[in-house]
Amino acid sequence: MSLIGRLFAIAFGFLFASLAAGLVVVGTMLFPELSDLAGGPLDPDALNIVMGFGFIFVSGFALLPALIVVLVTEAFSIRSALAYAIGGGLVGVGCYLGLVPFDPGTLQFDGIVRRHLEIMTGAGIIGGLVYWLIAGRNAGLWRDPPRRPLPQHDRPPAPPAPAPQVPPSPPAP
Repeated sequence: MSLIGRLFAIAFGFLFASLAAGLVVVGTMLFPELSDLAGGPLDPDALNIVMGFGFIFVSGFALLPALIVVLVTEAFSIRSALAYAIGGGLVGVGCYLGLVPFDPGTLQFDGIVRRHLEIMTGAGIIGGLVYWLIAGRNAGLWRDPPRRPLPQHDRPPAPPAPAPQVPPSPPAP
């Protein structure tokens, strides 16, 4: 795979990872009653608008941390789904902590809501796994030279085909 093709795969993977993470964030923050499946149907137009805002929010805040994770995994050819899930979780935590006020006097974050931290971590994990499905499974393959078939004279000779087995003829009476 060429480098240009790999860059398109990375962009495509980040796009869908941000969409999945935005869906998780929006779905859990704005519709906590969705865990109760007895509820009625949701308005699809409102859901589309909210999902669009969630996508913009997640992709804007997660671009730089996610790019760092992508660069590390590409540089070291890390193709493990667990690595992308952990990296996505760290990106989710980092994005949440970036929005929470930090008090330098006490060296503590003020106003951390545990549920929100869990939601952002879960959204990061889902985003990391979606990225792995699209682009992470082939991390670092663009550096490997393409495999070329051996020329005909360098190939080992094909083994001879086995002779067909002829059943013995019955004895004459």
